[in-house]
Amino acid sequence: MKKLINNPELVVEEMLEGMVRAFPQYVRKLEGYNVIVRVDAPVKGKVALVSGGGSGHEPSHAGYVGKGMLDAGVAGSVFTSPTPDQIFEAIKAVDGGAGVLLIIKNYTGDVMNFEMAADMARAEGIDVESVIVNDDVAVENSTYTVGRRGIAGTVFVHKIAGAKAQAGGTLEEVKAVAEKVIKNVRSMGMALTPCIVPAAGKPTFEIGEDEMEIGMGIHGEPGTMRTKIKKADEIVNHLMEKILADLPLEDGAEVAVMVNGLGGTPLMELFILNRRVNQILEEKGIKVYRTYVGEFMTSLEMAGASITLLKLDDELKSLLDAPADTPAFKQL
Repeated sequence: MKKLINNPELVVEEMLEGMVRAFPQYVRKLEGYNVIVRVDAPVKGKVALVSGGGSGHEPSHAGYVGKGMLDAGVAGSVFTSPTPDQIFEAIKAVDGGAGVLLIIKNYTGDVMNFEMAADMARAEGIDVESVIVNDDVAVENSTYTVGRRGIAGTVFVHKIAGAKAQAGGTLEEVKAVAEKVIKNVRSMGMALTPCIVPAAGKPTFEIGEDEMEIGMGIHGEPGTMRTKIKKADEIVNHLMEKILADLPLEDGAEVAVMVNGLGGTPLMELFILNRRVNQILEEKGIKVYRTYVGEFMTSLEMAGASITLLKLDDELKSLLDAPADTPAFKQL
């Protein structure tokens, strides 16, 4: 195993310390907890957004803490849900009196621990609501989930719900727009290589040099099939066929596109994938309103990518366009 680390047991703590030292104008770390919060938290009178999950998916989630997106990002151990007490401390730290929305990716541990923390916060008199993101169309159930997994489409929930909260929306309004995004966002990914969890020191799975996994999850969960490596256009054709079958789009519909690298894929290759995504949408008469290409939700050093489509209406376009300023996402 070759990694630029000191102690496999301290990678999360040292990562967060490095992040805070890089971006002190945006974030601070809660004393005693692996929780990153807005430097100005709590923001009085604003609905606060809390998300999180296992580490190893950077820049998710702490990279999206800042104006117009999240108020706190809770970091569990690598590929492991954060504990209820971590999440509870995050909720308390960012509650500005208008309530807190928890944005949860659909993994069994995350759902259980975030819901336990929500109950703890409600017992303290904090108004807490939650939404569960399940954008992955690849498989209905997986190693870590009952129902569909939550993957890179979660970032669109952060952005749009965050914009609604920043604009002064109530907790009910912020939750409603988050649920609208969840209803209209779909993703699917693929992988060329495994990744190595530092504490394990070995690949999460084995795959041949000439093979790829279609529908792979962000923790290395099996996908829908393993096959010989195909050309980029063929891969996109397959992923888009599955996404569009699950998210019917009429001629003239508008979408936001996200082509997300899983940690070990060059931008050159992501742009090649995006080229074909846009060709397919153009052929179907679907308009691309905004495109995001880069690393938004990774899987350590896994080579691979996911494609996300978000069906837009006027409200979602306006909130997508709203300013955001975070370490990993800026829209001014």
